[in-house]
Amino acid sequence: MGKTREIKKRIKAVGNIRRITKTMQMIATSKFARAQQRATATKPYTEGVFELVRQIASVSSASHPLLTGPGESGGKQAAQPLTLIITSDRGLCGPYNGSVLRTAMAFLRSNPAAKAGRLEIVGKKGLSFLKFSGMEPSAHHQIGDKPTFEQVEAIAEDYMRRFIAGELSVVNVVYMRYISAGRQRPEAMQLLPLKPQEKAGQEEKQGGQVEYEFSPPADRLLSSLLPAAVKATLFQIVSDAIVSEHVARMVAMKAATDNAGKMGKRLTRQFNRARQAQITTELTEIISGAAALE
Repeated sequence: MGKTREIKKRIKAVGNIRRITKTMQMIATSKFARAQQRATATKPYTEGVFELVRQIASVSSASHPLLTGPGESGGKQAAQPLTLIITSDRGLCGPYNGSVLRTAMAFLRSNPAAKAGRLEIVGKKGLSFLKFSGMEPSAHHQIGDKPTFEQVEAIAEDYMRRFIAGELSVVNVVYMRYISAGRQRPEAMQLLPLKPQEKAGQEEKQGGQVEYEFSPPADRLLSSLLPAAVKATLFQIVSDAIVSEHVARMVAMKAATDNAGKMGKRLTRQFNRARQAQITTELTEIISGAAALE
């Protein structure tokens, strides 16, 4: 009797856990749909601004500190690299935080200058990991599940100001890049200085030495477009990280729900077998007692 009572309690506990994980899966799915819509809506603008900056930088001789650095007057001696790591505030999202933090640690180990430089973190999980590892971040940004452009803009403007002033030599961001609902990849991206000349040389192949006339001048265009490109890129990075977190939590909660369902079925079979064995034992005792009375 004691065994069946214990199994019944376990079945009830597993059922409660399954209801909780099922609810969390539905919440994560709803948040994922909204976050994915926001992230995909901003991608065309980010790619468009980046492409425009690339074209202007490749066909003109104009330069900007966000592309080349602050120069000799920027105080290079005091410049330090900065690494921003984006993690989540909450857990129960599978390997999301572990993958990002492993990528961050590998990046820091392969870049001694970055390891000795400044370290900033987004998310409570990353903050706890760094403190446990004996690494104290210089700043902790709290942006939540629904970051606004104004929040990210303030961070980007601070980075650009410090980079142009010569306080920072390079700004790298380690985050989870969202590729599709079934594929996310942790990576380290260089935010500053911008690298928009990935397709450089194509204009020369297609049109030879073509001189372009800009109105307003190319340097004024870059002065307006480059800060917008940095802000849009950082906002896209944060949006990708949020979407990837919701995907990971949705997948993890679905797996937990399925496992709870399987365990419930297994415990139900065990309960039925134990109950059947108990009934068989009771019948045997009754038959034996009746036979003894005869």
